[in-house]
Amino acid sequence: MVKVVVIGGGWAGCAAAIAAAKAGAGVTLLERTDLLLGTGLVGGIFRNNGRFTAAEEAIAMGGGDLFVAMDANTRHKGVNFPGHQHASLYDVTTMEPLVRKVLQNYNIEVHFQTRVINTVKFGKQLQAIVIDGDEIIQGDVFIDTTGSAGPMGNCIKYGNGCSMCVIRCPSFGPRVSVTAKSDIKEIMGQKADGTFGAMSGSCKLNKDSLSKELREELEENGVAVIPMPESLIKTGGLGKKACSQYALAEYESNIVLLDTGHAKLMKPFMPMEELRAIPGLERARYEDPYAGGIGNSVRYLGIAPCDDSLKVEGIDNLFCAGEKAAILVGHTEAVVTGLLAGHNAVRHCLDMQYLKLPRSLTTGDFITYVHEQMNTIEGVRLRYTFSGSVYFERMRQQALYSINRTEIHERVASAGLTDIYNRCLV
Repeated sequence: MVKVVVIGGGWAGCAAAIAAAKAGAGVTLLERTDLLLGTGLVGGIFRNNGRFTAAEEAIAMGGGDLFVAMDANTRHKGVNFPGHQHASLYDVTTMEPLVRKVLQNYNIEVHFQTRVINTVKFGKQLQAIVIDGDEIIQGDVFIDTTGSAGPMGNCIKYGNGCSMCVIRCPSFGPRVSVTAKSDIKEIMGQKADGTFGAMSGSCKLNKDSLSKELREELEENGVAVIPMPESLIKTGGLGKKACSQYALAEYESNIVLLDTGHAKLMKPFMPMEELRAIPGLERARYEDPYAGGIGNSVRYLGIAPCDDSLKVEGIDNLFCAGEKAAILVGHTEAVVTGLLAGHNAVRHCLDMQYLKLPRSLTTGDFITYVHEQMNTIEGVRLRYTFSGSVYFERMRQQALYSINRTEIHERVASAGLTDIYNRCLV
């Protein structure tokens, strides 16, 4: 049996593992912490704007397992908030066990608290990886979905220090990139001023720490928008955010909260004394990051150079997905790249031509366009997502954005890719 080893159990890694298993491989997934989903443990937003289109494409291509799980665990559907339409909000407090069960259904072998520390390679071939304790794990092909945030030193160097976020470096050890350990020089994303990295764009507040009126509004509508006192409005901070789709003026002049089980605060951080000066937040407490009053995690500091099949350049049997594959933002973006990487990893072992998604599909155009832009000085300073900013604008210009399921599924059928991820290749 073809053996695929996926390193990193976030949304991208889970999607890659499922796609490889569906294609007929035996799959081992290694996760550094004790939980799956990574930043998906504190995310929760999907199907907003162009993410609806991308999710339906993945479903039509046979890669809908994780979107079905999100839909089944949704607290609110059809939510509109500044700059975003028809969003769904999944419950971050109960999402992980559902995804764990999906992986179990595909007999994917998951190892928790397993941190990669090195690789073993011969020429351009990766033979094995080394985990804590110097144990060797061999495979035919490997997929790097370790992300681009952490370790603590990066947050200290490029941010405001370790904010004790969901990545949990102090407890489970720093993230280690398989790509970097394979002697491949990684790409670093930049901010508009040319400095490196970007700060995660939201925090979680304990919902019980909100006022009764605000909590009820949030749970009924899924969203609450609270005008900020003029004395607290600060400009110039939006460029720090990883989530450029939320870098709008409304997010500077208002507190925007979303109900994802916790109360999702759409700011990278906010000093506690300022936060508690907002009506309804007088007793507010951060859930993630715990030091959300001073900072947040810094991302885009370790991106693998890869082609549009998501094979890492310089290593014949290494693929990547999620933030490891491009300067992208979001769970949907992680899932669709993970599906492609997992599928192509199996194709590699069978000497089959790699699947490259056509630009007639949103996902195909997204991957190709982002890689093109990352080769430019301006492009490496942007962030890309189906849900806003530069790429959502492109989706509309190219007539790729649609919320008509029939139209989206017909587009996939025209490309000859209906159920492609459901086909056993082995």
